[in-house]
Amino acid sequence: MDPRPVALVTGAARRLGRAIALDLAAHGWDVAVHYRGSAAEAEATVVDARALSARAAAFAADLGDEAAAGALLPQVAAHFGRVDAVVNNASAFEYDGVETFSYACMQRHMAANAGAGVVLARALHTHVRGRGADGCVVNLLDQQLWNPNPDYFSYTLSKAALQAATTMLALALAPQVRVCGVAPGLTLGSELIDAGRLAALQAGTLLQRGVQPQHVAQAVRFLLENPSVTGSTLMVDAGSHLVRAERDFAFQPASPTPPTGAP
Repeated sequence: MDPRPVALVTGAARRLGRAIALDLAAHGWDVAVHYRGSAAEAEATVVDARALSARAAAFAADLGDEAAAGALLPQVAAHFGRVDAVVNNASAFEYDGVETFSYACMQRHMAANAGAGVVLARALHTHVRGRGADGCVVNLLDQQLWNPNPDYFSYTLSKAALQAATTMLALALAPQVRVCGVAPGLTLGSELIDAGRLAALQAGTLLQRGVQPQHVAQAVRFLLENPSVTGSTLMVDAGSHLVRAERDFAFQPASPTPPTGAP
């Protein structure tokens, strides 16, 4: 029997990254659970992945630091003996607008959200080429790139850079490494979106229902396991990118009335 493939999932201690890691663990993958500061939650994800018969281990790194990002994949490879995929899920997410934009804020987002994705993809390419194997990178993007608004300005710039890098890396790293994207819509609540408001906002999508973490995880797994897809992005957003929004979800009115077609 072939050994299980290994996926490094960044930001896998919590929220969407955790859902992706556990979905992979449940479907034949071993998982490297990356975290920056959430050590206890990362270990909980490891325990739950092992309960699904996966090998799993946690790895700490500040992806905003180039040296730390560059050292992460070799550490994972040394532990598991191989790495077959990287899911770039971890993300800096600070609010700024045009009025509060600064080079410092932009650079923090660019380093963690775009730069780390390139460094990890390059490291995977070096690793699988040395093994005579193939690999895949999936970058978590955002439906907002197809439906832009000026909120979270530096974050959105960094995700736009990662989107462009997805295409450029797909070209640069072929044929050994495929590079794809998944662009989720509103999936989880936040400090600004409680459970009730989340439900109302999700009811107002084009499909009149919300994106669930498992939907995004399934899309990631599809791309990792389909050998004929590269340079493409899957929108997993219940149609949100098709409905013009002037503000980020956090600042939209929570209306249960969905958008409609022509009267």
